[in-house]
Amino acid sequence: MEAPLPGLSLLLVLLAVGWGSGAVTAWTSPGVCELVQSTADCTGRWLSSVPRNLRGDTEELLLDDNTIQVLGNASLLSYHQLRRLSLTKNRLELIKPGVFLSSQGLHVLSLADNLLFTNYSLTAAALSALPALRTLDLAGNRLTEDMVSVLVWNLSSLESLSVARNIIMRLDSSVFTNLTQLLELNLEKNYIFEIDQAFEGLQRLQRLNIAYNYLPCVVEFSLTQLRVLNVSNNVIEWFLALESDDLFELEMLDLSHNHLLFFPVLPRQSKLHSLLLKDNEMSFYQRLPNGTSLADVTVQFLLIDGNSTNVTTVSLWDEICHSNLSSLHLLDMSQNQVWYLPEGFLAQMPSLTHLKLNQNCLETFQLSEGDPLAMLTELDLSQNQLVELGAEVGARDILPSLQLFNLSTNRLRVLPPGVFAYTRKITTVDLSRNRVDLCPQPAVAGEAETPPCVDIRGVKTLTHLSLAGCGLRGLGGHPFQGTSLMHLDLSDNHQALSGDLGWLQDLALTLQVLSLRNTSLSSAAVDFSAFNSLVRLDLSGNSLSIFPSSLGILKLLSLDLRDNCLPALPPDVARMPLGKSLQEVYLSQNPYNCCTLGWWDSLQRVEGLHVPDGQEMTCSYASHTLSPRALPEPVLWSCRWQTADLALLYLVLALPTCLTLLVAFAVVFLTLKQKLLKMVKSQCGVSSPY
Repeated sequence: MEAPLPGLSLLLVLLAVGWGSGAVTAWTSPGVCELVQSTADCTGRWLSSVPRNLRGDTEELLLDDNTIQVLGNASLLSYHQLRRLSLTKNRLELIKPGVFLSSQGLHVLSLADNLLFTNYSLTAAALSALPALRTLDLAGNRLTEDMVSVLVWNLSSLESLSVARNIIMRLDSSVFTNLTQLLELNLEKNYIFEIDQAFEGLQRLQRLNIAYNYLPCVVEFSLTQLRVLNVSNNVIEWFLALESDDLFELEMLDLSHNHLLFFPVLPRQSKLHSLLLKDNEMSFYQRLPNGTSLADVTVQFLLIDGNSTNVTTVSLWDEICHSNLSSLHLLDMSQNQVWYLPEGFLAQMPSLTHLKLNQNCLETFQLSEGDPLAMLTELDLSQNQLVELGAEVGARDILPSLQLFNLSTNRLRVLPPGVFAYTRKITTVDLSRNRVDLCPQPAVAGEAETPPCVDIRGVKTLTHLSLAGCGLRGLGGHPFQGTSLMHLDLSDNHQALSGDLGWLQDLALTLQVLSLRNTSLSSAAVDFSAFNSLVRLDLSGNSLSIFPSSLGILKLLSLDLRDNCLPALPPDVARMPLGKSLQEVYLSQNPYNCCTLGWWDSLQRVEGLHVPDGQEMTCSYASHTLSPRALPEPVLWSCRWQTADLALLYLVLALPTCLTLLVAFAVVFLTLKQKLLKMVKSQCGVSSPY
């Protein structure tokens, strides 16, 4: 596109959104850019060059998603006050050396997703003329480490640099030598397999991202000034910090999605508050599952660097004993191979608030006063092999701050008595996919003790409880007495419901979300009328053949009726309180009758009602499965006959017969009139006028 003629710059349209202090003034450049205050937005305009008719006081120029290939020496000549320039997603191959001579105050430059590898040396000369540049984005330009070294060689003012999504393979001390002011460096999604003292000269570096590369290990980690290190999604097998008493500023370390075999050897002194170790191959080795003890066994790491050899000896099971983790708040060790925790492991983390140990091999987990965890608010032990959750009797300081406790998908049958008595802030408990029953349990004839059960009665702070797939049988009594549950999931319990919902009456005033999915519910007589606070109800996957009448008076926002045996909903459902309040309803996988879809038509006219599975709905007609949204005309006519008023139908059918008989009678009467009259007169003895 050619640049507009200079004279056309007088045709700028002023769009003032108010005058005076703080008013925002918007300008529109003819056919090209939008200007708001000192920002010119020329994104996605198919520009092949930089517009030259913009305001001279433009400070921010956005040229993303265009087709610019070259920045010539005169491209930015008119913009002496330019501070931010973005050329992301163009076809930029060359930036000529003199292009920035008139824009010496440029602070932020984004050149991501271009083709700068073609003329990188000339582009480097252009960048060297930016003494005030603070942020540079070179991501996605097919750059090698040598090209990057040339491009940033003279950029000593840089504070933030991104060279992500390039083809960097190896880093050494020569690549970032002069970046003494650098605070943030992004190297993610390259092909880096080796780093040799590449960051030692970056004394101010605080945030380093090397995620999605091919690093096999991190050894002698010594960047004491670093605050955030992301080395996730590599192939790291071990992480060893330098043995030093120096204080590391490290606050967040992300080693997730690697191949770690051992718990990382962390700095002895640090400010670490988040340690992410998800999806590795970690375990502890103080003892093995076969009973073998490895308490005194060590492993030696042999580090060879040129002619020097360094041997680091580490105990297999107490690697962190010399690390100060008192400031740690978040520990994520999910998706590993941990089957036990060393004694005193959690005692070193008194500030821990979030602990994720899900998807491991834990068989037992001990809650004791030795591991106080007084600050812990979230504990996730789901998807393990837990058969026992231990707790010291009388240990009144166990998990006093716990709010979320996830024990789902284990092999638990019982919890320690009164385990929730000391969790004064517990709000959410997930016991789904365990073989547990709720107290009280009826006594079994011939047995002195009642079956084991989980007692949640009297836990006043509990608001969310999931018991899905627990094999609950015939709930009765008052299992939720003294609680204020708002969310309850009882799905996938085929024997949980025994006729009525009397055992839920203690929740009638508080329960807002109830899932009874796949609970073999078949009786339409189940009474929901007492649950006036319900806003979401899931009845899917059951055997309901009649719509429960008690639902009509509820003011639900969401109702799920999928996968039942319903031939129809009530014709007046849209006029019920339920129909007026519903915002979302699921209806598919039911054997609806194509000839009784009046309720469906009325629901479609309800304003604000969303049927997410409406496209999947079907109905049956004469052994055919059809879509209620597009019924063939013959089917509609046939349905009209089938659903017509029978009395009217009989009247219509009888009317022609009656008319025929009446006409026949009239014809006979007129034909035999004289004979009939004579016969009547002769019978009555009346004399003839003749």
